[in-house]
Amino acid sequence: MTELDWPEILLRLGTATLAGGAIGLNRDLQGKPIGLKTLGIVGLSTASVVLLALQLAEPARVVDAASRVIQGILTGIGFLGAGVIVHQSTGFRVQGLTSAACTFLAACLGIVCGAGQWRIVFIALALAFVLLTIGRRLERRLHRMLGGKNEAHEVESAPEEQHR
Repeated sequence: MTELDWPEILLRLGTATLAGGAIGLNRDLQGKPIGLKTLGIVGLSTASVVLLALQLAEPARVVDAASRVIQGILTGIGFLGAGVIVHQSTGFRVQGLTSAACTFLAACLGIVCGAGQWRIVFIALALAFVLLTIGRRLERRLHRMLGGKNEAHEVESAPEEQHR
């Protein structure tokens, strides 16, 4: 791959930071345990590593190098997501799955920004905001319509404030 110029690097890293930060801001506004700074850094760091892999790889091996880096990022990001989910509390309770999924999404958006695939970034970001904005209402409505069990849904929608 040819060496990227400064404006292209700034565009890719800046967009990854803004995309991750935007998702984090949504989580912050919902009072969730992960926010703008954390997810902005996740997007920035993953885009940085992808750019590095693209820059250091020999032209004939760019795909192999990028593939290995992406696999490593996606494996490693699971540990950060697990930290969002695991809480010390009385009884067994799983919380923070959406925030963990947002961590994974911020990492994926960083990867896609690092690769410079703008259409994918913008469509994925738009769909994520649709889900984060109306997802809970739609989920509750479908849950009632389809006769889901109330206990499982109530636990999922319990507030996470006590674990912040």
